[in-house]
Parts: sequence; structure tokens; C-alpha cells
Amino acid sequence: HSQTIIIMLVSSSIARLLARRSVTPSAVGGIRGFASTELYDDYGKNAFTGKVADEYLKKHGASGDILKDAGWTETHADVVAKAVLDWAVDNGAHTFCHWFQPVGCSGVRHGLSGQVQNRMMKFGSDNKIQWDFKGKDLIKGETDGSSFPNGGLRGTHCAGGYLAIDTSSPIFLRGDTIFVPSALVSYYGYALDEKTPLLRSNAALEKHGTRLLKHLGLDASKEGGLKTNIGLEQELFLIPRETFYKRPDLQFTGRTIIGKDAPRDQEMCDHYMGPLSSATPALACMQEIQEECFAMGIPLKTRHREVAPGQFEFAPLYGHNTVQVDQNLMVMQIIEEVAPRHGLTALLQEKPFNNVNGSGKHNNWSIATGDGTQLLVPDVINAATNNDLAFPVIMAAIVAAVDEHGDLLRAAIASPGNDFRLGACEAPPAIVSTYLGDDMTSYLESFKDGTGSGAYKPGVKTLDLGVSEIKPFTVPSEDRNRTSPFPYGGGRFEFRAVGSAQNVSLVNVVLNTITAEKFAEFADRIDAGEDANQIARDALNKHWKVIFNGDNYCEEAQNDLTERGVWRIDSGVEAIHQLSSEKNINLFEKMNVLNGEECVARESILHDHYSGTVEMEGKCLVDMINQNIIPSVKSAGVGPLADLEASVITVKAALAEIHGAESSYEKAQLARVLRLETMIDIRAICDAAEEVVPANLWTLATYKELLFLDSHVNPPMEEIYED
Repeated sequence: HSQTIIIMLVSSSIARLLARRSVTPSAVGGIRGFASTELYDDYGKNAFTGKVADEYLKKHGASGDILKDAGWTETHADVVAKAVLDWAVDNGAHTFCHWFQPVGCSGVRHGLSGQVQNRMMKFGSDNKIQWDFKGKDLIKGETDGSSFPNGGLRGTHCAGGYLAIDTSSPIFLRGDTIFVPSALVSYYGYALDEKTPLLRSNAALEKHGTRLLKHLGLDASKEGGLKTNIGLEQELFLIPRETFYKRPDLQFTGRTIIGKDAPRDQEMCDHYMGPLSSATPALACMQEIQEECFAMGIPLKTRHREVAPGQFEFAPLYGHNTVQVDQNLMVMQIIEEVAPRHGLTALLQEKPFNNVNGSGKHNNWSIATGDGTQLLVPDVINAATNNDLAFPVIMAAIVAAVDEHGDLLRAAIASPGNDFRLGACEAPPAIVSTYLGDDMTSYLESFKDGTGSGAYKPGVKTLDLGVSEIKPFTVPSEDRNRTSPFPYGGGRFEFRAVGSAQNVSLVNVVLNTITAEKFAEFADRIDAGEDANQIARDALNKHWKVIFNGDNYCEEAQNDLTERGVWRIDSGVEAIHQLSSEKNINLFEKMNVLNGEECVARESILHDHYSGTVEMEGKCLVDMINQNIIPSVKSAGVGPLADLEASVITVKAALAEIHGAESSYEKAQLARVLRLETMIDIRAICDAAEEVVPANLWTLATYKELLFLDSHVNPPMEEIYED
């Protein structure tokens, strides 16, 4: 049987590599070196950066160093194009594309990217073919942008979409195609993509962060400038593919809009970090995903089971934000494409199943100089500035930014899937506070009150288990707070509320922009003669309310934070509406990240994306009731038939009302009511039918069949065991 391959302990690619290493002697005595990384000599071969780029550029009289300055697009474009072509051909590629990231893709567009693939060839009239790839082809392109969401930024008759290479993120190769990370803008320069605002926000943070750091004692311009680093944890579900085909809702919307809970769920916490069993295809699937990512230079280091049945996680090492965003999109695409090879379907939507944990993409965010000086590590930044109070000044700016612009942080994570996830035991609630830990909070309190002095020294404590086999060891002074939306984790902040299906560009646009504004405000006041430390104390006193170190799931605490005036926007639709508020338009325009028209357009796009998602869900619900549930109820002679028939009429009427609304905002408001009120009530009716209809008459895959991969054995596997 073809499915016997799923019981292999390792993927075929790893098996070949292991076999090769086992017969290859090391340089010492002909004995294999177990600590050798020879097995991964091909790591990064499909990314045009580092030693790979250097090798090919040297063949054309240059070196990898020229890629460090974006000016190569004006001075060495043809040289780089020749090197890229050689590299591509050597690796079996013959096609290229400018690879860009349209807005409004979460949960619907495979890969969350756009591209038009072209052969790097010239076709002659004499039937001869020649390689043809020049600098002008590499650095820019033009495409038809008419069908991408634009929020009114262009007319139907203004269809041009213009592409320009993003030099901050490496060109990469997959299969027969090279991908050139690019920005997409309209003829008038409006951002039609996710990448352009991110690059602008990086520039704002670098500009104003450099100004502030110079006042604190560090010239960042001499240390490679400033950049933000992120690390993105990617959660997902893996389900048997044959069950996926028995769920129209999963096929079209990525989540189950109906489904009775299985007798077992996650209440025993037995799935979390459990062994990755070779008895199911999941391990081999995850191994193949990692191997493909490694070839592209994506350091997808970590894999493990997550809390819910059938839920897993990958996590890479952190890196520069533009590179990490691009790599995360490819990780998501690879996950979705590799899973079917193993008889699985990958679900990246935030809440595919009811009453078990959903999936997130924790955005670990930090700031550093190009040479690696970390601004959020107290000892490092204080030493680099020779200023014991540099760290609290930087922290004061960030605390102030989070308090003042919590509405934008909430808007940045208002993906449709997060409707069901925020505050549901696997994600923080929609109240934007920050956790600093008692140790740092105490230090900052003394700093703001003027009662303390000196540098912040993160404490540690020693754990002694009282046994001779395990010696005492140290741990940080602060525990993790997984209920906080934005906790400090030692050298970084972790934005925990981000949804798993999101392109996180907007998340990092917001983080960069609100921080840049506060850095600019501090620098302006210092330029005017004020004391940096006093500015920081003023900011902490004004914004102290946003710091909360307790349990964010506690209802009493949530009420307290709300009464304090901490930003709380329960509705994702209303959060998106904040993008066009006067405060936020002024912010983005002041930092040269988005203009007012672009802000309004993004709100419109995201509202349309929300209502479009709900429309698909509503139509799926109607079809499943009519084509699956009602026939099953009739065949069984039991179940709430009249209620089901009435439900179809209700959903159709609600969809018609959404279509009749005039604005994108109004459509989204109505869609939210349909989704979070009407459809939830109808779900209860459908689940009641599932509860009483005999299993042999129920035609939809159940939660038992979808979620429990470890206990799901299909007929071919049973035949294998019988043999």
C-alpha cells in the first residue's frame, strides 16, 4: 500500500542524508564525526545571501558586500542579475517573479502573497532560446493591480501595480523559480501591500531611535543603524485529509462553523509537548517542512505539540523583521503544501475548532543596532551608552506608546479568526496592558518617584530540589505571564495576541510607529533643553496604569483595567475602525508611514475582508444545513427539523441585509452580529441534531474524526497491521 510510507520514523530526505553521512569518513582517522554539521551543508543554499551570494558575485567581479547597501540597485544591478541567474540555473531554476504581499489576505489567499512567474529566457524567431535576465528585470516590475483590494486608492481605469525590490530581504529559490521580495504600490505611490508601510515604519524607528540614543550616549549611526528584530511562533492544526473533504466549512473558511464537542478534548492537557509519535504522519510531515525551510535559510529550529488535540507549533530563531515576515509567509505556504503529501491537511486559521485552544503567532519584538547592541537588555544598553539610566528611559517611551496607542495594537490583531480566540484561555483578552514583572516594576516605580538610583539589575533566584542528582540551578526572578497581551520577556516584548493566519506586517508597523513617535517626542524635548530622565519619569507617571502584572483572565482584573482607562475594544470590527481616527491618522502621517488616504483605505479593506469572510461562512452554513444536516435528520427521523429549516431563512435574510448596507464599516458591523450572535445560536441547533442522529446517517466528519490523529486509523492502515 502506498500509505505504508507514513509509518517511517524519518522523512526520505533525512534518511538519505543520514545514509550519506554514515559512509563518509571524517578528516580524523576515517571515523565519522558525530558533532559534524556536514549533514546540513546545504542549509541556506536556496537563499541568495551570505556565502551563497558571495560565491556567485565573485564570479562577476563583485562580492556579497555590495548587497549590504541598497545602492547596488543603481550601481550593480546587472552584476547582481547575472549572479542570480547563474545561481538559479545551477539549482535547476529557470523562472523568476517579483513576490509581493497584498492587503486583506488572512485566511483566504494561499501563501498570503502575489506573483507573476516569467521565464528568464529570450525566445528568438529562429526557434533558439537564450538566457535573458537583466538588472532592470530584477529591480522593478509592473503588473495589473486591478483585482487586488485597494480601499479606493485607485480607480478601475487606473490598474497599474508597480513593483520594486526590497533589498532588506534576500532573494530566495523554491523549485524552478526564484522569488524577489518586492513592494507593491500604485501609479501615485500609494501602498497597496503589507511590506511598504513596514519599511517606512522601520525608517521612522531608526531615525528617531538614533536621535534619542545619541542623547543617551550612543551614536547608533556608527553601529550599523537601528533595526527591529522579531521571532514568530507559528501554531497550526494537522487533521486527516480524508476528513477535510467531508467538511465544506473547513474547505472554504478554514474553521468548523458547526460541530458537537467530542467526548474528550484538552481537559487532561495530554497533548501539550507530548512525544511526536511516528505512528502518525505528523512527525514525518514536520520533518519535511523543516528540511525544506532549512534549504531556504529559514532557521525553523523548534517543533512540538501544542495544547489542543491535533495542534502543533514551529518556531524559528529571531531575525530582522522584513526577513522574518517574508520567511513566515513561506513557512505557512510550505506547511499547507507539504501536509497533503502525508495524507494531512494543515489548518492555519485562528480558531478552527470550538471549545479547544485556537492558534496564535506570538510576535517577539526587540530593537537593536546593526552591530547587535540590544536596547531592551539593560546591562547591554547601559554599557553601550555608559549611562545607567538609558534602559529606564527607553522602557518609559515604550510603556507610554502602549498606553497611548493600545487601540492601534488592538486593531493590528483584529483578524477574523481572532474573534473567537481572544480571551478564550489560549490568548489574552482584548484589553491592551503590558506585563513587566514585579522586579522591573518595582525598579521603574522607584525611578519615576525619584526614590531610587543606579542601573536596573535583573534578579535571579536559585532553585534547590533537595536531591543530590540535580544540583541547584538559577532561574529568572520573574515567571512567565501568558495572560498578558504584551509582556516583557527579558530582552524582548512578546505580542501574544497575534493571530496564526495573519501577515504580521501591520502588527510590526504599529509597534515600530508608536515607539518611533515616543522616541521622537523624547528627543524633541531633550533638544529643547529638558532632562531625559525627567521626561521618562513624567511619561511613567502619566502612563503607569497600563502596567499590569496579574492574571488578565480574571474578570475582576479586567474590570479594574477598564476602569483605569486602559484601551479595551472587544469588537474586532470597531478596533479596525480606529485606523481612521484623527489621532491615528496624525500619528502615521507624522511618522511618514501612512497618509490619511492610506489609513482610510486599509480600514475599508479590512472591513471588507471581515464581511467577506463571514459571508462565506454564512453560505457554507446554509449549504451544510440543506445538503447534509436536514437530510440526515430526515433519514433518522429525529432532530430539530423545523428549527433547522427556519435557520436557513434567518441566515439568508442576514446575508441580504449585509449586501444592502452602504459602507464597508456598516457591512462589517452587520456581519459581526450574524457571526457572533445569530450563527452561534444556529450552531447550537445543528450540534443538537448531531447529538441524536445515528453515526451511520451523519455525513459530515465529526470532531472525533477531525481532532484525534493519534487514535484515527484509516482502513489502509488497518490492512497494513492485519498483514
